[in-house]
Amino acid sequence: MKKLLQVCLLLLPLSTFASAQISLESADTDLSDSKSLANGAKLYVEYCLGCHSVKYIRYLNIADDFDIKQTTLLEDVAPEGAGIYDKMLTAMNGRDAKKWFGTTPPDLSLIARSRGADWLYTYLKSFYVDASRPLGVNNAVFPDVGMPNPLWQLQGEQIAVLKKEHGQDVIDKLMIQKKGTMTPDQFDKAVNDIVSFLVYTGEPSQLERQSMGKYVLLFILLFGVIAYLLKKEYWKDVH
Repeated sequence: MKKLLQVCLLLLPLSTFASAQISLESADTDLSDSKSLANGAKLYVEYCLGCHSVKYIRYLNIADDFDIKQTTLLEDVAPEGAGIYDKMLTAMNGRDAKKWFGTTPPDLSLIARSRGADWLYTYLKSFYVDASRPLGVNNAVFPDVGMPNPLWQLQGEQIAVLKKEHGQDVIDKLMIQKKGTMTPDQFDKAVNDIVSFLVYTGEPSQLERQSMGKYVLLFILLFGVIAYLLKKEYWKDVH
C-alpha cells in the first residue's frame, strides 16, 4: 500500500504537467441556434458516430428540438438506413474496437457535462502528428490518446513545436503542416458546432429548464413578499 501511494505521488505532478502544456480555448456554444446544432449533429454523424454512440438521443428528438422536418433529417443528417425512432448508436462492434484501439470507444452522451465545452473544443483542435504513437497522432490536451484524429481531412495535419521547460520538452504551440479542406475559421466553426451538439445531448431540455427557472424564481420572490406581509399582519398584536 505504501509503495502504491508513493507511485501515485510520483505520477501526480507528471499528469498535471502534461495537462498544463496547452491552454483551453473558449467554446462559443448557443443552444438557441438550431442551425448550428443541426450542423453539429450532421458533422457528428459523419465523423464521430462511426466509433462513438450518443445512446440517449433519437433522431426524432433532433428533428423536434431543432425544428427540422423528419424527412429532411433522415436525408441530410442521419446515416443511411436509419429510422426516425432509432437511437444514435454506432455500428462498430465493441470487441473489434477494443482490438483496434486498445479500449472500447465511450458513449459521448454526457461528455460535455463531464469534461466541459472548452475542453472538448480545444481537444478536437489539438491533434498533431506523432510517429511514435500506434495511430500516428497524439493530442496536446489528452497525451497518448488512443484514437485517431477524426477531423484531419477538414483541419489538415498539425505538428507540435516544442520548447524546453524545466529540462523537458513540452509543447509550445501547434502548427498546420498540411492544409485540410477547410480554412482555420471554417474549421473552428465546425468544431464549435459539434461541441454545441454534444452540450445539447448532455441535457436536451436545458433551454426549457432555464426558461422555466425564471418563472420559478419570480414565483418564489412574490411568495416571499406575501409571506412577509402575512407574518407582519399575524404578529402585529403580539407583544
